[in-house]
Amino acid sequence: MDTPSLVEQDKLHWVHPVVSLRQHESKGARIWASAEGIHLIDTDGRRVQDSFSGLWCVNAGYGQQSLIDAATRQLQKLSYGTGYFHFANEPAVRLASRLAELAPEGLTRVLFGQGGSDAIDTAVRVVRYYFNATGQPEKKHFIGLQRGYHGSSSTGSGLTALPAFHRHFDVPGPQQHHIPSPYPYRHPDGPDQNAVLESTVHALEAKVGEIGAHRVAAFICEPIQGSGGVIVPPAGFLRAMREACDRFGILLIVDEVITGFGRTGPLFACESEGVSPDVMTVAKGLTSGYIPMSATLISEKIYQAIADAGDDGAVFGHGQTYAGHPVSAAVANAALDLYLDGGLLENGASVGQYFLEQLGTLEELPYVGEVRGRGLLAAVELVDDKESKRKPRKSKRLGERVLEHALEEGLVFRAFSDDILGFAPALNYTRADVDSLIQILRFSLDKAVAETF
Repeated sequence: MDTPSLVEQDKLHWVHPVVSLRQHESKGARIWASAEGIHLIDTDGRRVQDSFSGLWCVNAGYGQQSLIDAATRQLQKLSYGTGYFHFANEPAVRLASRLAELAPEGLTRVLFGQGGSDAIDTAVRVVRYYFNATGQPEKKHFIGLQRGYHGSSSTGSGLTALPAFHRHFDVPGPQQHHIPSPYPYRHPDGPDQNAVLESTVHALEAKVGEIGAHRVAAFICEPIQGSGGVIVPPAGFLRAMREACDRFGILLIVDEVITGFGRTGPLFACESEGVSPDVMTVAKGLTSGYIPMSATLISEKIYQAIADAGDDGAVFGHGQTYAGHPVSAAVANAALDLYLDGGLLENGASVGQYFLEQLGTLEELPYVGEVRGRGLLAAVELVDDKESKRKPRKSKRLGERVLEHALEEGLVFRAFSDDILGFAPALNYTRADVDSLIQILRFSLDKAVAETF
């Protein structure tokens, strides 16, 4: 089928996520046909450097033969095996063991799923089950952060705190709450990092006090807020929240769906502060996006409580058809081999430092308010005025215009709706790749600004 026919069929039948549907009907899709290394190739043969790793997920880059081979071998050997009813398969057993060994201390048990959204739903269901099983049924409330993102399911979308995921969906629910984001660039107490951190702890304390600690189940956060604009909290944020949760007697859920598997440097972002959450969710980089899979890791304490609740023979009524899928697990094991033994973590850390240094040079531009990031996860926030940090008028569509010009020059990233540009290059990037990214980005910024201002 030729490109125009594909575009027309897409308009007629595929309801796309996170787009204006009427705009999509008018604009149509750019259709990717293949990929290699760090490049995507569309149906017209145009190559584009993918500096967003698909959707923060292709951490190992495209065309990694060991991942393809792992999937092929497993498809030939055992294409499906359920994890229900005391059945298992070797790749998933090995993966669960490896994740428990590599995860922050204390996270010893693994529940598998298909993606980040259902990993969050699993976390919420397990936490509810845990408190019911331990005689604390009133602990039902969850607290998250403004600008946080925890998926778009019926439960996770309420923990998410971005307007697009709430509008017309009847979320958040009455048991879902949010406190201000630790966003140093725009926080009332910023840019003083210590003041922002202290304010965030106080906000959590106040919200717990308002709800009642005996009714709060957990606080949930991302180590870095991805879809909220790559918001990098002050150093010590996770440690401070861990200590606060312990004081209040509530659980800490850390959402590492974006930040896991080398995205910020270490295998998990929690490692940077030596924090062990009670629950941790992972997806995306788990299989490098080659095949769907997620995991929700829970502490031994939580596991023992929910296991004890079934001592009368009652089953633990949670699961999905494809949880622990043997092909997904085989690919995940191969991805872990690449991260740990194939040099990807080391390369990502090294190139990530260079990437942030080079991206930081854009702060000299009058319309760049802040460059922020950690490892291979970063953002460029555009402004009308550096001193006042005033945002460009929405009608200017500045971020979108920058992306449009970048695509024409062979680069794709994410343009958030509030003129923040997001980047998540793969761990196989080279310094030369970074140089190319920066060159195209600078050109595209200049061109968009010249048209807009």
